[in-house]
Amino acid sequence: MASEGTGVSELAARYSIALFELADENQALDTVASDLTTLKQILAESADLRRLVRSPVISRADQGKAMAAVLDSAGVSDLTKRFIGLVAANRRLFSIDGMIEGFLAELARRRGEVTAQVTSAQPLSDAQRNAVIDALKASIGSKVLVNTSVDPELIGGMIVKFGSRMVDTSVRTKLNKLQLAMKASGGSV
Repeated sequence: MASEGTGVSELAARYSIALFELADENQALDTVASDLTTLKQILAESADLRRLVRSPVISRADQGKAMAAVLDSAGVSDLTKRFIGLVAANRRLFSIDGMIEGFLAELARRRGEVTAQVTSAQPLSDAQRNAVIDALKASIGSKVLVNTSVDPELIGGMIVKFGSRMVDTSVRTKLNKLQLAMKASGGSV
């Protein structure tokens, strides 16, 4: 189930599995995955939209209309529009992030893919991204999807998380370890 190990709530997992099965029946898994990835990006970029989906004050009709307008402008499929409309009508938009994560996790699981989260100090070039993917494939032995993010506080290096494993080669962590070692040996920092 999508909720195992992904942090997806039970409510979101039920909706995401229902959407997954519906998309599978309609042979629209890739289309819906693309739609949901687009919606996830829109939500990440718009504080107003995040407030809209989380607000208990805004009526379900207004939430539904606003989401329909956003989805129309994004050009998503009819199946995704109807699903989001149902979610809005049931006043469950507050859980849309979990539904998206649950759907994408289930799709990856059924395809035998592993998703890795890579956080770097600077945006990765295509060559660096491909090198990370190749290294993860060699280590894990299955297809790897990589989600990247940037955290300048790492100073340099990267943090790679996949499954229950984490590899931290960031300069920030190395400096913190050095600082602890110096304190333990009685040196001053």
